[in-house]
Amino acid sequence: MISESFDYVRPESLEAAIHALADGGEDAKPLAGGHSLLPLMKLRLAVPTLLVDLQGLPGLSGVQRENGTLRIGALTRHATLQDAGLGVISETAHKIADQQVRNRGTIGGSLAHGDPASDLPTLLVTLEGTVTVQGAGGQRVIEAADLFEDYLSTTVAQGEIITEVRLPALDGYGGAYEKFTRRSEDWAMVGVCAVVQERDGVVSDVRIGMTNMGSTPLRASAAEDALRGRPLDAASIAAAAERADESTDPPSDLNATDVYKRHLARVLTRRALTRAAGIEE
Repeated sequence: MISESFDYVRPESLEAAIHALADGGEDAKPLAGGHSLLPLMKLRLAVPTLLVDLQGLPGLSGVQRENGTLRIGALTRHATLQDAGLGVISETAHKIADQQVRNRGTIGGSLAHGDPASDLPTLLVTLEGTVTVQGAGGQRVIEAADLFEDYLSTTVAQGEIITEVRLPALDGYGGAYEKFTRRSEDWAMVGVCAVVQERDGVVSDVRIGMTNMGSTPLRASAAEDALRGRPLDAASIAAAAERADESTDPPSDLNATDVYKRHLARVLTRRALTRAAGIEE
């Protein structure tokens, strides 16, 4: 299909972009990499009357490390993250679709889209990061736990633009992202992101996030609680992984039933934790 007609502007500053979105009203949409919005427009599931292209805005791309925190510009490409040597962050970015998509897609665009089958929202929730947004009313910071409201729905308000993503570097943690797909470039049937820290022979901290196990990215809280304070070994990991699907509501679709997705969540959690812990299977 062909999209409906629309107007297009490419501002040269963040202030001009915010002004254009405000003037365009509720039918104006920001455009970053375009890999989320443009397919919806072609199917006429999204019908914006104005596209505000953000790609020319200065200062919104790149990765900087600051006091144990990674500051990532919202226009940073997935390909940049995958090549940055950032452990589980780079691994997750590398598993997004294919290289062509990673060359164009941006971290800010993916998070703003809010698809629960997407990989970066799960990463943000797992690492307990934040996003900074700016609009006509000023700048504010949104915690990962408060960003995703429902399917394709976030707390980024109309007219606001994500400018920066902050993630903890998590030095001393192991991490892994496991993703199950029919083809390597597909959306995840289920994905699991896990980071774990060991002190004095026991798990001092563990965080487990799940992709496509509900209408938003979820934390596997029951599995985390089952592993925290336990020895970081195969038996403890296996026991914790059996609780990974608790309090989830995976949607059945053409690829998998909800029962199969629950099975995948348990299997992938065990695999992700095992790799994060550096244990050979």
